[in-house]
Amino acid sequence: MTMQGKKEYNEKLFVSFQLSQRIPENNFYRRLKSTLDLSFISRETKSYYGSEGQQSIDPEVFFKFMLVGYLENINSDRKIIEHASMRMDILYFIGYDIDEELPWHSTLSRTRKLYGDEIFISLFRKILSMCIEKGMVSGKRQAIDSAFIKANASLDSLKEKELNSDTQSYLDNLNENDENHKVISLKKIKRVEQRPSHLSNKTHYSSTDPDSRISTKPGKPRQLNYYGQISVDTYSHVICGAMADFADKRDSQSLPIILANTIGNLKKHDILIQEVIADTNYSSGEALKALEFNRITGYIPNFPAYIPTREGFSYDPDNDRYICTQGAHINYYKIQFREECTKKVYRTSSPTICYACPLKATCLGQNSQKYIEDTVDKPLYDRMHERMQTTKAEIMGKIRQSTVEPVLGTLINYVNMKRLNTRGISQANKHVLMAAMTYNLKKYMKYTNKIRNRIVLQVKETLKLTYIYQILSILPNLYNSFRISIQICFHLKFNIV
Repeated sequence: MTMQGKKEYNEKLFVSFQLSQRIPENNFYRRLKSTLDLSFISRETKSYYGSEGQQSIDPEVFFKFMLVGYLENINSDRKIIEHASMRMDILYFIGYDIDEELPWHSTLSRTRKLYGDEIFISLFRKILSMCIEKGMVSGKRQAIDSAFIKANASLDSLKEKELNSDTQSYLDNLNENDENHKVISLKKIKRVEQRPSHLSNKTHYSSTDPDSRISTKPGKPRQLNYYGQISVDTYSHVICGAMADFADKRDSQSLPIILANTIGNLKKHDILIQEVIADTNYSSGEALKALEFNRITGYIPNFPAYIPTREGFSYDPDNDRYICTQGAHINYYKIQFREECTKKVYRTSSPTICYACPLKATCLGQNSQKYIEDTVDKPLYDRMHERMQTTKAEIMGKIRQSTVEPVLGTLINYVNMKRLNTRGISQANKHVLMAAMTYNLKKYMKYTNKIRNRIVLQVKETLKLTYIYQILSILPNLYNSFRISIQICFHLKFNIV
């Protein structure tokens, strides 16, 4: 006779079953259910519904499904529903029984589009407030960085942009007055038609997601992307600001927006940002002005084209001009507007000034006059350059690498921020906010669990110390009792003898 066991399964017709009894007390979703209060969502979304028609999904349930998608790193609404249906802890979290039918996956998609950005911002601020109340956020120093988010569109959806009527009429007028311009324009159009692989945001757009932009990183193929901008508190790596932006913008153009976003999130808690750390991509006059306007000290390396000093020339701030070693004056000439920045151009008043100069060949090159270009915001760059030479700036650079960069890596690889399953800049913004608030929520839950464990340990230590103290306190009495017993026995023995 063998003792090998064999399990036989026969499905019961009637079962007495409760999810609450099957989910362990330390389960993440059980703890999350008792920690996160989403009752305010129903009040804030009330204006999105009318008084007639079919009843919608509960707003609290919708956001719980969204959180599950980001917590489980699932990018598809259909797969979120499938995954939830097979997990008892998730069913318990969203408030559905094991035999209750879950919403259709398209309900999640429609509801996400229905709600405005302000609802997602409210939830983000709610979770950020929970972190602040736990003492997880200092807020005084923020590290800002960005990452590409793959748009829900392919390069195959690109179409060439058509000139609108106003632009076309303007070009027609130019062509009437300038035959050469017409020839050049035709050549350019012909060149683009001959090279369809040459794709640009100026000439092409995506027909499926017009808000997405063609962008790339060195060594990687071009694709349609959005920018995800985040601001991370360096104290405990909590995200204090998050937003999506167009991928054809420079990081420096996004800095004033993400900075204002973060300031607004922290202002309600009377937290003022004092320092901002970012990489050189955030260097621009516009960005530096935003920092100075908000009285924030920045640690941002200047862009490579910045020249702190010009060898052989000294600047005369009183007359706004340069003076060379030979005594020639290079005076202010004009303002030049360029895409990357606005520049001030300086030049000598006449070609004859440098005619007899012994340094003419090396100084002028092929030009007949000396030209010097400087950004109009040079004083801001100069102050930043001076600050970046300090030891503190070097430390700040290391802090940035150890805070915001790992946070971005976690968001992309583990919290579902890598790719969009929706379209449009508004939906991209909701996507970034959901990923950021999920990251903060996971940190909050981990932090709360640590506190709970620490309290338990402290209680145990206190009990141990109390027990030891009680033992020590009765030792003298035990010793006295033992001493008296010995004396009694001795006397008894002595009397017997």
